[in-house]
Amino acid sequence: MADVPPLSHAAALVRRHDPDRFLTALFAPVERREDLMALYAFNLEVARIRETVSEPMLGLMRVQWWRDVVSRHYEGRAAPPGHPVALALTEAITRHDLPRDAFERLLDGRDLDMEPEPVPDRPALRSYAAATGGTLAQLALRVLGDASEAGQEAAGAVGRAWALAGLLRAVPFHALQDRLYLPAADIGAEARSALREGRAAPEVCSVVADIAAEAAAALAGARSRHPRPGRATVAALLPALLVDGHLRRLRHAGHDPFAPRLRLPKRRPVALLLHALAGRY
Repeated sequence: MADVPPLSHAAALVRRHDPDRFLTALFAPVERREDLMALYAFNLEVARIRETVSEPMLGLMRVQWWRDVVSRHYEGRAAPPGHPVALALTEAITRHDLPRDAFERLLDGRDLDMEPEPVPDRPALRSYAAATGGTLAQLALRVLGDASEAGQEAAGAVGRAWALAGLLRAVPFHALQDRLYLPAADIGAEARSALREGRAAPEVCSVVADIAAEAAAALAGARSRHPRPGRATVAALLPALLVDGHLRRLRHAGHDPFAPRLRLPKRRPVALLLHALAGRY
């Protein structure tokens, strides 16, 4: 039996901390898989900043460090030595001619993680999801070779749905930190107090249902605009299947983000395989 080569630093990081995206990335063409892992590892680095700093200002400084990494690359300067994710990312940018403004948009979105106040309203939440999850999915699709208008629109919608679903999954985690990504305009003081206690008031379940419906609509729009991307690029869009599953479980739980059934991972490897082979999502 042939030896299995060890995972790269980026791939190991993604497998450990973002197993859902790791699984979908395995369906990418072998010659592009490592660059996709590098992109996802970069996303992990910036997405986890808020949870790893003691003060928001320190978080802003770390986001700025990544902004400087990207700027240095586009200005023809080398990545900081000794940081394997930064090096892998800049190599992926070069190989696939990834646009600078996309990284700036994603990092600007991550600045919002450091804000002490909750997301104010639904347009702000939508913008945050588009800047973070949407931009990442668009970059992933470019890594796999699709920069078409239809593909990029579909990827943006899938990524936005992924981000919205992820925020709904993270409601209990954020509540423990007294952080709120549900629109503050829709969540009253009593409902927010209940969140801190690990309970979802009816108005919270109603807001969760609305956001879940928006995520589902984004997926439907993506599939209508770009229904069969093909085997070579579908890995960037396969997270849509995982969003489908979570939205279904959330609906069965009455849109209560604290429902115990939502804590169990459901990665649907067989469904992912079948869809990947068919080049659809």
